[in-house]
Amino acid sequence: MSSAIRVLVVDDEPSIRNSLVEFLEDFEFDVFAADSAENALDLIARFPIDVAIVDIRLPKLDGDSLILQAYQLRPNMRFLIHTGSVEYKLDQDLRDLGVTPEHVFLKPQMNLSVFRDAIAKLMKS
Repeated sequence: MSSAIRVLVVDDEPSIRNSLVEFLEDFEFDVFAADSAENALDLIARFPIDVAIVDIRLPKLDGDSLILQAYQLRPNMRFLIHTGSVEYKLDQDLRDLGVTPEHVFLKPQMNLSVFRDAIAKLMKS
């Protein structure tokens, strides 16, 4: 079994999802990808994901709901939020799970290394 950190990228925009997946793979993360919350929950149920990078605006189930359901499946999982919504406010339910404003990144994120650094920091805490 690989000792790599397992990261799930959830975004319905293929270009954003694929660029983030490729970037993280370059840093030896074991990366999974999903284009919807439903597909993400299926992967989370099957694989021990360490960190999920979640888009908030997803078709059907939104990112906040995905995080709450994922936490029920894997309480040790950590979360980063990647959103294009400048009005996004972090819900108290997510704060209660340990998600803080420093875990929220706005699109477009030109410097993808912020995700590498945030993942490393989450895994140390």
